[in-house]
Amino acid sequence: MTESPIMAEDEQLKPNDEGPEDRDDGQIGDDEPIITPGMNWFVLRVASNKEDSVRQTLLRKIKIENYQELVNRILVPTEKIKTIKGGKQRVQQKKLYPGYVFVEMQLEEDGRIPQDVFFLIKETTGVGDFIGTAGRPSPMSLPEIEKMLAASKAPEEEPTVKMEFQKGDSIKIKEGPFENMEGTVDELLPDQGKVRVVVTIFGRSTPVELEYWLIERSDE
Repeated sequence: MTESPIMAEDEQLKPNDEGPEDRDDGQIGDDEPIITPGMNWFVLRVASNKEDSVRQTLLRKIKIENYQELVNRILVPTEKIKTIKGGKQRVQQKKLYPGYVFVEMQLEEDGRIPQDVFFLIKETTGVGDFIGTAGRPSPMSLPEIEKMLAASKAPEEEPTVKMEFQKGDSIKIKEGPFENMEGTVDELLPDQGKVRVVVTIFGRSTPVELEYWLIERSDE
């Protein structure tokens, strides 16, 4: 199988009564099956920043052409990221797999996409190719599907700041009174959007709490 963007069938439930066009949030419900019987998940390459528009266009076309029995769910997995800058919080949606859309569909017996569905997808602006060879897309493995679907479920808990640092990292301060000083990460404080770093001031190691966006790894 050609490598999919997720690096790495059991009991299947009844398909959800909702068609894909009834879901606008790009997420899946807890009562939905991992794989709809007779279908599988495939990875579609799309133009950067066109993931959502491709998804919405495909859902609309599928509904118009009444192809719901051939194409079911189409997902663009995202995660919630909280940023804190200058004491102000902001929550953003970040795509987990930029440049890819996940499509659940049924193939012909020879492993090819049904011709009408193929042209419907290929004639959509922003669409590239499915991961696979010779017009036969490669189905995702069960672990890949489970990882993708888990990521597609909207998190119930409040998102925390996503830190890109670890304890012991060597950092450089970009702004503020300690600008251009170098130090070491001592502790992460994601709830506050801060990092405690140890810097040398007047020959003495001193812990300083800084907002995470004020520092960068010293090797960058």
